[in-house]
Amino acid sequence: MMSLIETRNMWKTYDMGAVQVHALRGVSMSIEKGEYVAIMGPSGSGKSTLMNLIGCLDTPSEGEYYLNGKLVSSMLDDELAVIRNKEIGFVFQVFNLMPRASALHNVELPLIYNGTSKEDRLRQAMKALEVVGLLDRMKHRPSELSGGQRQRVAIARALVNEPSLLLADEPTGNLDTKTGKEIMDFLTELHRSGNTMIVVTHESDIAAFADRVIYLRDGMIEKDDVRKRAV
Repeated sequence: MMSLIETRNMWKTYDMGAVQVHALRGVSMSIEKGEYVAIMGPSGSGKSTLMNLIGCLDTPSEGEYYLNGKLVSSMLDDELAVIRNKEIGFVFQVFNLMPRASALHNVELPLIYNGTSKEDRLRQAMKALEVVGLLDRMKHRPSELSGGQRQRVAIARALVNEPSLLLADEPTGNLDTKTGKEIMDFLTELHRSGNTMIVVTHESDIAAFADRVIYLRDGMIEKDDVRKRAV
């Protein structure tokens, strides 16, 4: 079976004047469709760099990255933008919602960018808000929603294109403990319904929701801990 994600000897090197900083050092891994994976590591371990590469927000200095069978590591910026919009749903720590726009319009945004018709946009955005339990809040602006509700709107936006992969970066970082657990429980339910999930975190209690934890240190995979295979 083809892996959803496959990296082969992936490096990311930054030129800092006279010094080269190796943020990733030859990372090779594969993630299958339907897995729930956490990427963990201390500050400076390379987890944010790896997330940016997996999310097609950046390209590796060396090595190969395949997403859904496509060699994305050699794509140009315009091609990467299409892959990001079609294949990946992002959930960020800071929500990244437009403050003056309604929940519905925030969820619609990826569909506007890819040219979906107005009628289809409305239908898909309402469906995504229904999935996260916020259809009755679709006309509310972010300032009229709680932190947990804002993150659910962000999750609905991530789901609206029915992506191959949900990529969450510290998704509970701006939430209190109770709300954070509710969001992680919800992400777990999304995984059980068939979504492939990668969560980037430095917190072990967040990583504990995943079936597999990849530990990074100094830009390399230190340990790949499979607890139970996702089904």
